[in-house]
Amino acid sequence: MQRIVWLLFCREWRLAWRRPGDLLNPLVFFAIVISLFPLAVGPEPAMLRSMAPGVIWVAALLATLLSLDGLFRSDYEDGSLEQWVLSEHPLSLMVLVKVLHHWLVSGVAMVILAPLLGLMLALPASILPVLCLTLLLGTPVLSLLGAVGAALTVGLKGGGLLLALLILPLYIPVLILGTGAIEAALQGMPVTGYALWLGCLAVLSLSLAPVAIAAGLRIGVSE
Repeated sequence: MQRIVWLLFCREWRLAWRRPGDLLNPLVFFAIVISLFPLAVGPEPAMLRSMAPGVIWVAALLATLLSLDGLFRSDYEDGSLEQWVLSEHPLSLMVLVKVLHHWLVSGVAMVILAPLLGLMLALPASILPVLCLTLLLGTPVLSLLGAVGAALTVGLKGGGLLLALLILPLYIPVLILGTGAIEAALQGMPVTGYALWLGCLAVLSLSLAPVAIAAGLRIGVSE
């Protein structure tokens, strides 16, 4: 089973490098959305600082959503997904590898890029570790929950809008906790509670989402 997991992970990396646009589009979108806000509202540091938590988290949410529609689409179109469903190996484990790869190329990249963008929005340097921590805990939840919607809509043509309608309500708790942690840090208040709740959501999503994704893919492939 370890060999299967490793081979799947290597396969995802090879496919990703063959389609560099799939890697860069969410990150470019994330950076552009945040970069445009200082141009739109003006360079006043106090205003930018007050808007920064919401702007960064909404941009991260939309960038993740942008990359989800094609998460299983190519595997569905070339028949690989059907072979996964028919395989004797646990489907939930195989899709977990795929979602982990998606998070590594999108979520972790956003965490790395976030400090620079936070400075553009006049966030103090002391707040940047909190920003990175919230994104590090929250982006896996975005990828896992989003993969559930991607699995349910994999067999539908033009399912991107339906995917957004299914997933956006589930993203609201992550959005509230992520922005709340940064705002609390800006006010000098403790952020431990927010971080613990985000960690709980990450563990819960990691435990339940792969099973839901596998069930959704079985439904999508059988239709």
